[in-house]
Amino acid sequence: MGSQERNGHDYQVMTHKYIKPLVEIGGCTPLLVPTCCGTEDLDSYLDLVDGVYLSGAGSNIDPALYGQPNLTPDKAQDRERDLFDIALVRAAIDKGLPILGICRGMQEINVALGGDIHQKVYCEPGFEDHREDPQTPPEVQYGESHMVELVEDSWFAELMGAKKIPVNSLHGQAIKRLGKGLAPLAYAEDGLVEAIHAPELPQFTLAVQWHPEWRAKDNPHSVKIFTAFGEACRQHAAHG
Repeated sequence: MGSQERNGHDYQVMTHKYIKPLVEIGGCTPLLVPTCCGTEDLDSYLDLVDGVYLSGAGSNIDPALYGQPNLTPDKAQDRERDLFDIALVRAAIDKGLPILGICRGMQEINVALGGDIHQKVYCEPGFEDHREDPQTPPEVQYGESHMVELVEDSWFAELMGAKKIPVNSLHGQAIKRLGKGLAPLAYAEDGLVEAIHAPELPQFTLAVQWHPEWRAKDNPHSVKIFTAFGEACRQHAAHG
């Protein structure tokens, strides 16, 4: 969950679109964890679950956490979530828990493992503008935007049953340098890393830069992603 200010009050929020595919496709029982209370109870939370799911959000990760000055001061940040989720990723890895990250969640995994971020990928030479048009309705913003090429002969390409798949695109930031132990699973047409995993870890790890949660039941590739994560969580419950 993440912080959001409404009418002078701080809220912890999570949109339905992130939660429902876990239940409807993955067959999971979600446990929403507040990020506003620090990491003191992190191990207690992880003792209750069989997997970790890191959603997207409207905020950016604090660049100080990956050694850069803030180039997007007009963009919202959520440092409480940053500090919680970075610790969460490291603890989940240590406990062998399956991990699935989406958009900001993918970037959190990368930063947690020592990687960094293109803060304005749309200003970087050779890369396209991957942001959505905020003036359009959600079904347009989350519509298919471009193709991603899956790493040949990877387990993810086998799972998707394709060499390329169409994805949506709603991000101004993206992975620059990969964190320790991470490897690409998919690239955008301009070469931007769009999916990653941690091949040396024994547990299921997957993170994608697009938003498979959007109308997931209607997208066969999204169904495969959430089904795979749910199955990994059940396997951990049975053998973990």
